[in-house]
Amino acid sequence: QVQLVESGGGLVQAGGSLRLSCAASGRTFSTNAMGWFRRAPGKEREFVAAISWSIGRTYHADSVKGRFTISRDNAKNTVYLQMNSLKPEDTAVYYCASSVGSLPTTHPSGYDYWGQGTQVTVSS
Repeated sequence: QVQLVESGGGLVQAGGSLRLSCAASGRTFSTNAMGWFRRAPGKEREFVAAISWSIGRTYHADSVKGRFTISRDNAKNTVYLQMNSLKPEDTAVYYCASSVGSLPTTHPSGYDYWGQGTQVTVSS
C-alpha cells in the first residue's frame, strides 16, 4: 500500500515562510519523480513543482519560481517544498504526488499516487 503523507501546512502572514514535507512509504521511490500541486477554492488543481528522484532535476511553476523550492531526501523517502515570500494567492490545499515515471511532469495525469493534502493559508 503506497502512502504519501503531507505535513507542514498552516496559517502564515504574507511575506512569511512555510516548509511542507511529504513522507512516502510502500514503494521504492528511487526511480519515481515527485511533485507538488495545489488547489485553491473555486479553482482547478495547479502544478507547483516537481523533482526527479535520482538526479534531482527540478521544475517550478512560473507563479512560484524564485520563491518556492522543491527538494528531496532519498534516505528518508521524503520530498519537501520550501515556500518563501508567501502571498495571499498562494492560499490553497497542497498535495504531494508520486509520478508514474522517473522524469518530472507538470500534468496531474502523470501521477498515480496522491497524498491527502495540507492546507496553507496566507493572510494579507
